[in-house]
Amino acid sequence: MTDHPPGPLPLFHQTVRDDWIDYNGHLSEAYYVLVFGFATDALMDAAGLDAAYRDRTGCSLYTVEAHVRYLREVARGSELTVRTCVLGVDGRKLRLLHEMFAGPPSGSPVATEELFALHVDRAAGGAAPLPAASRDHLAGLLAPAPPWAGHGIHGVPPRR
Repeated sequence: MTDHPPGPLPLFHQTVRDDWIDYNGHLSEAYYVLVFGFATDALMDAAGLDAAYRDRTGCSLYTVEAHVRYLREVARGSELTVRTCVLGVDGRKLRLLHEMFAGPPSGSPVATEELFALHVDRAAGGAAPLPAASRDHLAGLLAPAPPWAGHGIHGVPPRR
């Protein structure tokens, strides 16, 4: 495992590629999730849950639930910045939040993703305790949840 000092997670940066643009002329919904996935990978690397750890232990984080909010269109060539924070961590569970910005992380995000993940031992086929050092690192990134976190889909109620 890599030794990383506790503290804020570095921001993740990605440029929107031409082939990520959909028929409406802006970033396709799948690519918002792809960029958020890259930001999750960066968090895993920072917490010592990197490729070497996964190869050595057979353990990894598995996303169990995700809630994405698409808030604004993103244009071709936009420079994206993702800010990640941890909303909760315990023995086997992790709740995290990504906020995506077009440009520097100021103003309102263009999208958000809230994730619930489990640390899984692939060989055993079930949840396994996070390594203490990784859990401690993630706990050092804890931040209060914004008011919109933890909510479901809003809109037209289902027909009964």
